[in-house]
Amino acid sequence: MPEPLAIIVLTHNEADNLPRCLESVAGFGEIVVVDSASDDGTQEIARSAGVRLYEHPFQAFGQQRNWALENCDLKNEWVLFLDADEVATPEFRRAVTDAIQNAADVVAGFYCCWKMMLDRRWLRRSDSFPKWQLRIVRRGRADFIDSGHGQKEGRVDGELGYIREPYLHYALSKGWEAWWAKHNQYSGEEAADRLVRSTSWPELFSKDPSRRSRALKPLLSRIPGWPLLRFLHMYILKGGFLEGREGFAYCASMGWYEYLIRAKMRELRKQRAPRELQPHQ
Repeated sequence: MPEPLAIIVLTHNEADNLPRCLESVAGFGEIVVVDSASDDGTQEIARSAGVRLYEHPFQAFGQQRNWALENCDLKNEWVLFLDADEVATPEFRRAVTDAIQNAADVVAGFYCCWKMMLDRRWLRRSDSFPKWQLRIVRRGRADFIDSGHGQKEGRVDGELGYIREPYLHYALSKGWEAWWAKHNQYSGEEAADRLVRSTSWPELFSKDPSRRSRALKPLLSRIPGWPLLRFLHMYILKGGFLEGREGFAYCASMGWYEYLIRAKMRELRKQRAPRELQPHQ
């Protein structure tokens, strides 16, 4: 009998993280790794683990997930997406199994949430747990759109449920320098997205937190002093100060990230202004 679940792991140079991720989903379903030209041994790790491996150039998270859904010859109705720096706990696995086994026909997928881990500390307050992303889809019933550096739900044929048991996210597993370099890149993608996207009022009042978050970003980015306010909100109002130096480091870094986004939005406006002033031919 085919297993009821496919797990798709997106990778690029994840040799340090991939073994832990694959171990956490061993025996949980059909495992597929979609790699984007890694040169650090990631593909060899996937092959040695006996999982199916595909290679596809990475353009954006939403596009990569959609490509995987359409091209990986999946045999299962349900698909769970994980990144290589994420870990499925036994409790998360049980919650997923229960959710898909009891899902009504109208359910097209499930939002999932994560525990942001810094070393062994869960940054529950600093990362405003829970945050929700569409990570489980019924094949043919939902897909993704790109949103800044990440992705959001796109077409959804049916209803979306929630799995409240979190998986683990080791976003800082490669160290702060790698995290800063990655978020320097992400800030440019976020700036371009926020600058051109107007606020969707239906999304702003949606019952789904994921849709509300997407709608809020263009508004918040335009508030004077928003990077500092983001830090104060996370560190003071949400209680990040209770999570020690790890909480301070994470909250301060997210404030810095918002500052980069604002700075790059200003640069994009300057670049576009001369073109907008040119007379139409």
